[in-house]
Amino acid sequence: MGFAAVLSPAVWNGFPLVFADTGGYLERWSERSLDIGRSALYGAFLAAGVPLRFWPNVAVQAALTVWIVALVLRVNGLGGRPVLLGSVMVGLSALTSLPWYVGQLMPDIFLPLAVLAIYLLALPRQALTRREIAGLIAVVGIAIALHMSILALSLVLTLALGLLKPVAARLRIAAPRLAWPAASLVAGLLLAPVANLAITGTFALTPGGTTFLFGRLVQDGIVAEYLADHCPDRTLRLCQYRNRLPTAADDWLWSYQSPLHRLGWWRAFEPEAGRIIRESLAEHPGRHLLAAGAGSVRQLGRFKTGEGMGSADNWHAESVLLRTAPGAVAPFRASRQQNDELDFTLINIVQVPLACLAMAALVLFAARRWPPGARPAGWLAATCLIALFANAAICGVFSNPNDRYQSRIVWLAPFAVMIALLVRARAGTPALSLRTGIGHSPDRAASASMTGEAERNRQ
Repeated sequence: MGFAAVLSPAVWNGFPLVFADTGGYLERWSERSLDIGRSALYGAFLAAGVPLRFWPNVAVQAALTVWIVALVLRVNGLGGRPVLLGSVMVGLSALTSLPWYVGQLMPDIFLPLAVLAIYLLALPRQALTRREIAGLIAVVGIAIALHMSILALSLVLTLALGLLKPVAARLRIAAPRLAWPAASLVAGLLLAPVANLAITGTFALTPGGTTFLFGRLVQDGIVAEYLADHCPDRTLRLCQYRNRLPTAADDWLWSYQSPLHRLGWWRAFEPEAGRIIRESLAEHPGRHLLAAGAGSVRQLGRFKTGEGMGSADNWHAESVLLRTAPGAVAPFRASRQQNDELDFTLINIVQVPLACLAMAALVLFAARRWPPGARPAGWLAATCLIALFANAAICGVFSNPNDRYQSRIVWLAPFAVMIALLVRARAGTPALSLRTGIGHSPDRAASASMTGEAERNRQ
């Protein structure tokens, strides 16, 4: 039931959901080349699904999602209940953005899955088998290799765990495990360049960080200010375009009329972009800090579902499909998405307020003191809260605010709140009645119950 629920939008569409960048990923495999923000490994993954019109790809994404959600339920003492798991998946599919990313031919779903996997690996007194731990490490490692934003977010979460570990005793909580999250981070850092070497012949991480950051500086007006201060300068090729800079990052990056394309695309311009970033940061650090902070705040509040999923957005994806997967073109063109039958108005009327309420509740749940048997729910709330803020900062600083960047991860907030409510319902205690002090007496009965369940799961 859960598997079918998260794939329902794609099935209803008649074809896996496509985003404007889907073609760029598929090209990495067909051309055996690197390009900004496009993982060659995910391109290889998509290529494997071509014979069956990409349905195996979204099926794998759905299976991983259901598996990880089931593990989260289990470590919170809610495992072994197929009806409950199915109900949770149906609820998430109906009320959050989750299914729209599970069924999409993009690596976006691996971002929240990596967050949940790191939570499971770091959780004290896990009820996980060795195979499950190995599988979760593999999920995080592969996710990191699929998109560099997942590397950044995984690094932030691991650092947060490292900062918490020395003070855990003072807070009278069990210290988080660092070995397994660190192992998954190392696995990703190794896999990303190795996969690129195997597919493209280049041992490197997926490029694009400098280029995307520069686009955000163009949008914020920082590049225009820098050029006004330094041009004319023969060593700055961009000076000739100082009066023709786009005002939006996407226009700088993707318009064929952009100076970036006229100056030879990202490889040719990257040294100059790096110079402008460094020098403008040294000259006006306050300006950079304010712009980065404003972008992060804007990104935190932008998470509508459906951005970039209209037929007009997919012209490049269609052109790549014509060259690399001609058998998929007819069902792609016949899909509801390509006939502009997807309307996200009602979906967002429900999902956006719910996500806002859930994020507010996360703050309360993360700050409250959970009894020992229910602490995994508190850990989940804190992990998801950190991930939501970190993702907004990463995307707001190194790219530019877009609804998709936060929409792909915001479903973690309702999910974590759902787990907290289920845990408290099982204990027969209202969710918001938890004590806030550090020195309250532990709930030994709940702790013993969790320990017993962990032993049964191991067996």
